[in-house]
Formats: sequence, structure tokens, C-alpha cells
Amino acid sequence: MLADVAGTLILCATPIGNLGDASARLQETLALVDLIYAEDTRRTAKLLAALEVRTEVRSYFVGNEEHRSRELRERLEADATVALVTDAGMPAIADPGLSAVQAALEAGADVTVVPGPSAVTAALAVSGFPSERFVFEGFIPRKGTDRRRRLEGMALEERTSVLFSAKKRLTRDLSDLVEHLGAGRKVAVTRELTKVFEEVWRGTLGEAADHWAGMEPRGEFTLVIGGAQPVEPSLDEAVEQTQTAIEAGESMTGAVRRIALETGVGRRELYEAVLLTRR
Repeated sequence: MLADVAGTLILCATPIGNLGDASARLQETLALVDLIYAEDTRRTAKLLAALEVRTEVRSYFVGNEEHRSRELRERLEADATVALVTDAGMPAIADPGLSAVQAALEAGADVTVVPGPSAVTAALAVSGFPSERFVFEGFIPRKGTDRRRRLEGMALEERTSVLFSAKKRLTRDLSDLVEHLGAGRKVAVTRELTKVFEEVWRGTLGEAADHWAGMEPRGEFTLVIGGAQPVEPSLDEAVEQTQTAIEAGESMTGAVRRIALETGVGRRELYEAVLLTRR
């Protein structure tokens, strides 16, 4: 059984570029906590200097988070109030932080948040694409089956998609997006949001691939991609799939139920169509 614990982990969103976006609440929080864990202590030092905060900072990044999460838990169990920041935006969102939240919950500590700037919502807002429903893809896996599967899934995604890309990966990401999603899919490529050289480029994936292939990409990129057009389910194809499944030994009822679910064709409509082929 856990002892009484009053420790608190505060996830603090930091500016995604412009330090002027730091809130008064962020400044107050970072000044009052016992310790700050940061993805990059050097970058965080610049933020703290601008905010005139002198709280102790320790690193918390992918390479050491297993060790640091244990240390964090010990501090929380000792009743500390700890802040976690990453280089930009919200911790645990495509950045280190999930392990810290899990460690805090295991310790019985409170977990709270100081919200703030987000490259995801900033890019989505200026993109001009529907935002009532969207999916955040983070960074596309670098290679292999994971990358292919992610791209294949995005090809069918009808919601607006938001993803990150690094300058060294942008041209390849755009090329592979063209291959899997089609050259005509609409995209907004946002670069260096809130910074001096902020840019929002709009066009198709094919145009974007050509545009960025002709230069050396610089900065941090967030891509917003329009959703795929809904595909009307094909009754004929569903009937053919059902017949194949039945010939392979699946029951007609089971095959109809499964394939109707997979294709979006109405179950009764499919059942009646398959019956007609078997008379």
C-alpha cells in the first residue's frame, strides 16, 4: 500500500518558437517547482533565462528516460513538485513524457498540466482544412514494414491528417506520401511556426515534393494533409469476396457478416445478392 503522497508532476507546454508565447502561468510554475526535468537542458536554459527563472534543471530525454523515470518517481514519493518540459510544445505528445506520467501515476502523485503552444493545432488552424475531426500521426516511422503500413493507413484516412517531419527527412517523406496517397492530395506544409521565418506553403503533395526537392529544407516542419475522398462500397466486389470465402469453407452467414463489416456494404443487401448467385 502506498504511503500518503502529495507530490505533483506538472506537464508544461513551452513555446514552439517565439519565446513571447510563454505565459505568465508558465513562468510562475517553473519558478515555484522544486525541480525541472527537460528534454534538452541547453534549450531550456535559454527559456528560463528569458523568464528569469533559476530553478534546478535535469535532463529527461529518450536516451535516459528509463533511469530518469525511476528518479522522478522517488522525488514524487518524497513529496516534491516537479515540472517536465520538452524542447517545444507539450510533453508526451510526440516527445518524451509518457514514462514520466506513468511513473507519477504509479507513485500515486498528482499529474496536472500548464497548457500552451502546440505545433499540431497551430498548423491545423492555418491550413484551411476541416478540423472538426483530425488524426495526429506524429513522425512517420523511418523505414521498413512500420513505415509502409503507416502510409497505407493514411491513404485511406478520410479525416485531416497532421504529421511532423524533420528537415533531413522532408523530401523522402513527401516522396513516399505521393507514392501512397497520390500526387493530387492537398497539403499545407508549415515551417518554423511562430518564428522569424515562418512559412505556410499550400498545394498538392506532388507539387510539394517537386518544390522541396529543389532546395535544402531548413527548420521544423508540420504537414497538414487533406482527407481521402470517401469510397463507395462495391456490392459486386463484396459478393465476389463472399463467394471466395464460402468456397474456402467459411459459412455463408459468417462470410456475409465479416465482409459486410470490412467493405461497408449492407449485410442484408449482400446476403440477398449472394443468394441470387447461388440459385
